[in-house]
Amino acid sequence: MDALTLLKQRNSAAKLTEPGPDAEQLTTLIQVGMRAPDHARLTPWRFLVIEGEARNALGNLFAKALAQRNPEVTEAELEKARSKALRAPLVIAVVTRFVEHPKVPVIEQQLSAGCAAYGILLAAEAMGLAGIWRTGANAFDPNVLKGLGLSAGESLVGYLYIGTREGRAKPLPNYDAEQFVTRWPG
Repeated sequence: MDALTLLKQRNSAAKLTEPGPDAEQLTTLIQVGMRAPDHARLTPWRFLVIEGEARNALGNLFAKALAQRNPEVTEAELEKARSKALRAPLVIAVVTRFVEHPKVPVIEQQLSAGCAAYGILLAAEAMGLAGIWRTGANAFDPNVLKGLGLSAGESLVGYLYIGTREGRAKPLPNYDAEQFVTRWPG
């Protein structure tokens, strides 16, 4: 697939299965993520790779945080929270590491980490894999962030679920690019 076709057709995959990326593919995914735009070369991101049994630990962390947020949670809801970490063979938590810099504000660093996440999704698609970027309460819950080992100067961009697409890709809407363009000055 040529680069422009990939960029125009990349599509999130909610249903992912084995196989996930092998060790070489995982290295490539991270290398691609590290090519994100990075003003002043701060490398304001890091990646938590969660695979195998570690996904069960992540699911338990999600369930524990849910119970702390909602003391009246049911066992079925806790089990659903646990299962979220098992939706793909690989989960990559993308973290923004904020660096003090006089010319690079926090928002630029956060956007750079977001670009790193998107690069990883594009690379997965280019390798014949698929993925989806998820956030939700588990991306912002202080108990989850602490459990993942994030420091005070870090935030979570989201979780990238990577594996093999199960089923067919969902249809993408065809947007008219001109509807999103305004010529300046108008």
